[in-house]
Amino acid sequence: MEREIVFTGIGGQGIQLMAKILAQAAAADGRHAMLFGVYGGMMRGGASESTLVLGDDPIEAPPIISQCWSVVAMHPSGLAALAPKLRADGRLFLNQTLVLDNPRPDVSVVRIPATRVAEQAGNTVGAAMVMLGAFIAATRILDLAAVIDAMRASLPPHRQSLGDLNARLLQLGAECVSGGDARTIAESKAAAG
Repeated sequence: MEREIVFTGIGGQGIQLMAKILAQAAAADGRHAMLFGVYGGMMRGGASESTLVLGDDPIEAPPIISQCWSVVAMHPSGLAALAPKLRADGRLFLNQTLVLDNPRPDVSVVRIPATRVAEQAGNTVGAAMVMLGAFIAATRILDLAAVIDAMRASLPPHRQSLGDLNARLLQLGAECVSGGDARTIAESKAAAG
């Protein structure tokens, strides 16, 4: 089985980092992962997108996909172009703090106040970790502990001090989905119809 996941947002939100952590966690779990990141020349504010394909078997084609299983939108800027790629059985994750409109009411949608949760936890730039934790809890694609281990392993030496905070943010995101945070709204195709 293969799962195609596209992360979208703007530079500085952790789009590339979310995909990298998830790919590392999958590889550590014995699964196959192929990652393709696209981002502008500026470090902050420019478009940022990362496509990750996870599979139980070797992935033979590069992760340039026409359709995907999931889109994780941290900012509305890239969502309009990606929403049509989402399969009818797919899942759309929206950072409801910044992404107010749902371009695909026909798919399963999970709204997470990722930016707000990160701000309340004292780390305004930690929204990506909140969203990744929510994504893991909602999809159960990997174990959260494996993702936390991959996050710690991906931190460069000068960022190792962020490991505990990032682990907490991942957990807060998972709690948003598991009922620990009533601000999360899950919509289904049935509810939209």
